[in-house]
Amino acid sequence: MPLRRPILASLLLSGAFAAPVPALAGGFYLQEQAPKETGRAMAGAGAAADDPSAIYFNPAAMTQLPGIQTSVGGIALMASAHQANRGTYRTVPTVPGARVPVTGNDGGQPFEKVIPIPSFYVTAQATDRLWLGLGVNAPFGLKLDYDDGFFGRYDSIYTDLKTYNIQSSAAYGLNDNFSIGGGVDVQYVKATLTNALPQLSPLIPTDGFARLKGDDWTVGWNAGLFYTNGDTNVGVSYRSGVNHKVTGTQSISGLLGPIASANGVLDASAPLDLPDIVTVGFMHRLTPKLRAMISARWYNWSKFKGIAITSAAGTSNKELDYKDSYSVSLGGEYDVSPALTLRAGTMFDRSPTNPQHLTTRVPDGDRTWLSAGATYNISPAFALNLSYAHNFVEKANIIRPDSYYPAPATVTATTLSQTSGNADQIGASLTARF
Repeated sequence: MPLRRPILASLLLSGAFAAPVPALAGGFYLQEQAPKETGRAMAGAGAAADDPSAIYFNPAAMTQLPGIQTSVGGIALMASAHQANRGTYRTVPTVPGARVPVTGNDGGQPFEKVIPIPSFYVTAQATDRLWLGLGVNAPFGLKLDYDDGFFGRYDSIYTDLKTYNIQSSAAYGLNDNFSIGGGVDVQYVKATLTNALPQLSPLIPTDGFARLKGDDWTVGWNAGLFYTNGDTNVGVSYRSGVNHKVTGTQSISGLLGPIASANGVLDASAPLDLPDIVTVGFMHRLTPKLRAMISARWYNWSKFKGIAITSAAGTSNKELDYKDSYSVSLGGEYDVSPALTLRAGTMFDRSPTNPQHLTTRVPDGDRTWLSAGATYNISPAFALNLSYAHNFVEKANIIRPDSYYPAPATVTATTLSQTSGNADQIGASLTARF
């Protein structure tokens, strides 16, 4: 007798949609929001106050940018990842204890060769105390595609996540040393996620297939404080968590036998709560030409306990149990001449993912950055910023069970993999001052 469609569809949503969500929430906050900051591994974030990208890292720091200034640039992210099968298997309904190996290739290199991360910022001094700013960037993003026949296909196949953030902020100088700032973020998210679905019998040579597509517009806010005495800058900023409700469709196809009634399309929605971010930055002039910088960030990922998927079939819940994370950056820069500045930095970036919920959709681990960069002042009005960074990503072991279909037809596919990889970034931006 065919399984009832509402119950089956609900559980399919739980397996096919909830599993990918940690990918969006784990290692894909994109630190690289300004080529100049990337050159010092974000060590100047919130305190350097020397580029229009300050609007994103600390809106209060805009008060250090006279006149009208704009920065247009981007970063080419070149990431690599490798999955090694450590014994992935699936169960068979009504055969207790049965473990059938899930075979297949290693998925190849899932990332696109080049992932662009664009950014645009403009600040304008409206009065001797008031500054206005606008920023457009992509703070979260991911695109990867595993080869057909990937052993981890029940966990993930294709991921395409894009976010666009439009920030408008203002800053006010209370006096020559202290300023405040804040504003509104309008954020758009769009996602397409796919994975294979197991048939009831492992002898069936073809898999089922699940695809989720959805998007959402949501509003957040930002605020900051900035202090300078000329030689030392201190900045503190806050970006609110953005609570999306991703709405779209879940398509299921290719299922055979008693579960074939689940094939079709359902409307679906789910919350995606992105974290609050607190940044503290410090910059000190050691000499007229040499500056030292340190920045630290805290990410409120512990708010992300789980996800609830709602459709016409009902609501299903899945625990994720994320933990708060942090990053710490150290860097410095030296003015070789009035025209040329060199910089370098390092950062430790802690992953918030819970080892019990790792997924091939986000081949992530703790990251260590090494970076370098330069600014060449073409003229008093124009400056070219260049940067390079290498990210060392810690290896991680994935143990991910995902269950499909109600009893007695339940199939559990457990992905066992060791993930490894690294990333390189090349950035460039042009700053104009009027």
